[in-house]
Amino acid sequence: MRIWDAVVIGAGQAGLSAAHHLVQRNVDTLVLDANPAPGGAWQHRWDSLTMDDVHGVADLPGAVAPPRGRSRANEAVPTYFADYERTQGLVVQRPVRVDRVESDGELLRVEAGGQSWLTRTLVNATGTWDRPFVPRYPGQETFAGEQLHTVDYPGAAHFAGKRVVVVGGGASAVQFLGEIAPLTETLWVTRREPVWIDHFDGEAGHRAVAKVQERVLAGLPPQSVVSVTGLHLRPQEQRAAELGAYRRRPMFTSIERDGVRMADGTFEPADVILWATGFRAAVTHLAPLHLRSPEGGIRLEAIPGAGQTPTQSAVDPRVQLVGFGPSASTIGANRAGRAAAIAVVRQLRQA
Repeated sequence: MRIWDAVVIGAGQAGLSAAHHLVQRNVDTLVLDANPAPGGAWQHRWDSLTMDDVHGVADLPGAVAPPRGRSRANEAVPTYFADYERTQGLVVQRPVRVDRVESDGELLRVEAGGQSWLTRTLVNATGTWDRPFVPRYPGQETFAGEQLHTVDYPGAAHFAGKRVVVVGGGASAVQFLGEIAPLTETLWVTRREPVWIDHFDGEAGHRAVAKVQERVLAGLPPQSVVSVTGLHLRPQEQRAAELGAYRRRPMFTSIERDGVRMADGTFEPADVILWATGFRAAVTHLAPLHLRSPEGGIRLEAIPGAGQTPTQSAVDPRVQLVGFGPSASTIGANRAGRAAAIAVVRQLRQA
């Protein structure tokens, strides 16, 4: 069986960045991607998400990202990624959904269905889209209406004439309310009081990344970068604000057949519960490597000469994680890709 120097799992922003930097360093690299086509999670985003709506797509190394505008993000970014794979000459095999990664002596064995690959190092870039998180509440299974998660969002028109309870305190919830509230009645509930900011600048971004980075350095489960930046209303959400869509209510305590029961005992009818409750890191395939710390996260380390972004597993230096924790943004993914490539080269030299 061929032994690769590096296998990258995932062909989103982080995976493509890592693969680019590895190839530039003459590392024999294979990329495995679970999707049937290029585009990472972007190809699964809802049709109403335009390039004007996204928080920004950073340039991949050596290639200018699609411009802002009204073009659909789920078309523009996948086209960009496909062009990048081709022009960079990356070896991408798809669709390959990795089941497990385990040690095989000094090597790592990557398994997917009936296929397997041997590699000296691994760069995990699987993101979060495949692991939507929906919290559990009493009576949830009795609800007669629809329950949808962000991954299922069908567009605002689907909700016309239905009373929608939007759950979640992140940017997706704000955007969904901005689209849905002008069409129908909504109720917004969150566990914590939302934190609003007037604008988001580079300094605020660095502070947010630093907070998330502290957690992965300590082996704690990472928070999303967005969760520590605060919320900001864009012009396209002003109409929803005028309608009162952003008057947040505390989280309900239970779900009933036709609605939700609030903490104060009142009942709120609902036809749809839209769970904008985020995602968890898609890393279950790494379980055989026992990378998790006693605190429940995967502790990462920054490598000297690779910048400040931690990517290397503190337990197994053969393994790098990118697009994880502090690098779970497009610009952070680029930096992590470079850092991971430097760490891989160092590990190959020491092996």
